[in-house]
Amino acid sequence: MLEQWTLVADFTHHAHTASLSAVAVNSRFVVTGSKDETIHIYDMKKKIEHGALVHHSGTITCLKFYGNRHLISGAEDGLICIWDAKKWECLKSIKAHKGQVTFLSIHPSGKLALSVGTDKTLRTWNLVEGRSAFIKNIKQNAHIVEWSPRGEQYVVIIQNKIDIYQLDTASISGTITNEKRISSVKFLSESVLAVAGDEEVIRFFDCDSLVCLCEFKAHENRVKDMFSFEIPEQHVIVTASSDGFIKMWKLEQDKKVPPSLLCEVNTKARLTCLGVWLDKVPDTKESFPPAAEPSPVSKEQSKIGKKEPGDTVYKEEKQSKPNTKKRSLAGDSKKATKESGLVSTKKRKMVEMLEKKRKKKKIKIMQ
Repeated sequence: MLEQWTLVADFTHHAHTASLSAVAVNSRFVVTGSKDETIHIYDMKKKIEHGALVHHSGTITCLKFYGNRHLISGAEDGLICIWDAKKWECLKSIKAHKGQVTFLSIHPSGKLALSVGTDKTLRTWNLVEGRSAFIKNIKQNAHIVEWSPRGEQYVVIIQNKIDIYQLDTASISGTITNEKRISSVKFLSESVLAVAGDEEVIRFFDCDSLVCLCEFKAHENRVKDMFSFEIPEQHVIVTASSDGFIKMWKLEQDKKVPPSLLCEVNTKARLTCLGVWLDKVPDTKESFPPAAEPSPVSKEQSKIGKKEPGDTVYKEEKQSKPNTKKRSLAGDSKKATKESGLVSTKKRKMVEMLEKKRKKKKIKIMQ
C-alpha cells in the first residue's frame, strides 16, 4: 500500500515587490530571485527572512548554490555574481553574456560551470581560476543548461529541443524533441531525464537511446518547474504548475513505470518556480576547489573547446589590464562594493520609499 503524505504551509513571507523568477536551496538557507531585481535570503532553521542582496539590475533569472559556502546568481543585466554564502558578500561579478543570462549550471565537482544567454552562446567557466574558459556559438538562444549527476554529460535546451553533449568529446551525442516548449528538466539518474513543458504531461527520456520511457498527466495546466530528491527507500519528484498545485510523486525503480502520487496541495497561486529544502540533510560540498590546486579542468576545457562543423568555438578574449590579475572564486573579495552586500529588510524598504519620493518630486518639477 502506498504511503500518503501531507503538505502543510510552514512559512509564508511576502518580501518581493514583483513575481518570483528563481529559487535555490542549501542545507540552511532558501534564496529567491525576482523581477524586482533583488535576491532575498531566508533562514529555514529559524524561519525568518535573513536579508536581501542588491547587485543586479534586471530580473534575476537563475540562482544556484554550491554547497554551503557559495551562491551563484545570473540576471537580465548579463552578469554572473559569485556570493559568499556565509558573509553574504559579492566575491566576484562577471559580465558573462552580451545579452541576458538565462540559465547556469555548476558541475558536480565545483570546477566547471556552464551558462547560456540571449547572445546565442554557451559559455564554459573555470571556477578554480575564476575566469571564462570557452565560448561556443550555438546559433540560437538556449534557455536551460543542466549537468548530469556525475557530470559526464550535459543538456542544452532550445525551445522544445534537447541537445545532449558528452563532456569527454564536447559534441552532441543525440537530440530529443519534446512536443511543446520545455520549461524544466531534471536528471533522475545519469541517463534518465524528466522533461516538463507548456503542457500537462511529464515525460521520462533515456539519454542514451533517446527513447521516451514513459509519460503521465501530472497537472491540469502547464508544468512550470520540477525538483527531485532521495531519502531512505524513496526517490521523489516534486512538480509545480500554473494550475496552482504542488504535487509529490514516488518514482519507481523502473522508469518505464509512471510514478505514483504521494500528495498534492492547491496553493491558489500562479506558481513560477520551485525548490525543496530538506531538514537535517548534511551537505558534503562545502566550497569551490581552492585556486592553489593545479587546474583540473584543462583536459575537459580542451575538449569543450573542440570545433564542430557549423559551430563557432573560441577562447575568451583577454581582459583589459585592470582585470588581468587572477582571482579565485573561493577567496574573499577585498574590494566590497557598496551595493554588493547584505541589506536588511528595514533598510531596503526605506531606500525604496525614498526612491519613490524622489521620482514624485521629479515628476512635479517636470510639470
